[in-house]
Amino acid sequence: MEPDRNVRKNAGFGVRRLALLSILTALCYVGRLAFQFIPNVQPVTAVLIILTLTLGMTDGFIVAILSIILTNFLLGMGPWTIAQIASFGVLIVVTGLFVKPFYSTSQKKGRRIFFALFAFFGGLLYGFVISIISVKLMGINSFWAYYIAGIPFDLLHGLGNAGFYLILEPILVPLLLAQQKKT
Repeated sequence: MEPDRNVRKNAGFGVRRLALLSILTALCYVGRLAFQFIPNVQPVTAVLIILTLTLGMTDGFIVAILSIILTNFLLGMGPWTIAQIASFGVLIVVTGLFVKPFYSTSQKKGRRIFFALFAFFGGLLYGFVISIISVKLMGINSFWAYYIAGIPFDLLHGLGNAGFYLILEPILVPLLLAQQKKT
């Protein structure tokens, strides 16, 4: 039997890559549910930043979209789902285009602190973007009142991101790099 000539041998999404993205999505799902009782503190943003810095924006987008949709099946789906996906999209683009050029997997401690600070400010950026989108989607009249009311939660998000980044980066990066070499 002759092989099908219409099938590309290297489609870009092999079994290893799909399995890795599935595991990272599951990590985000479980992490988001495990920390749901602490407002805006969750490992999802830190995992997405680490993933985007290590493997790129495409993988970051895939895990972000899947983890938000899957967790919102349990936590509640609504117009905020679109805002969450868009906010993570902006964060992934900023990470991939402006921060990744400064990233090296053989970081010194000071550089890890820099990226942890970026993770903190990533939480603030996420909060700002989601506020802009939420005001438009939900018909809220005053953006600034809405945004200022959410700043304490954005600060919690940022602090959680920095902490999770410092904890997860030395664990995830070697695993991601090892899997990347195998694909």
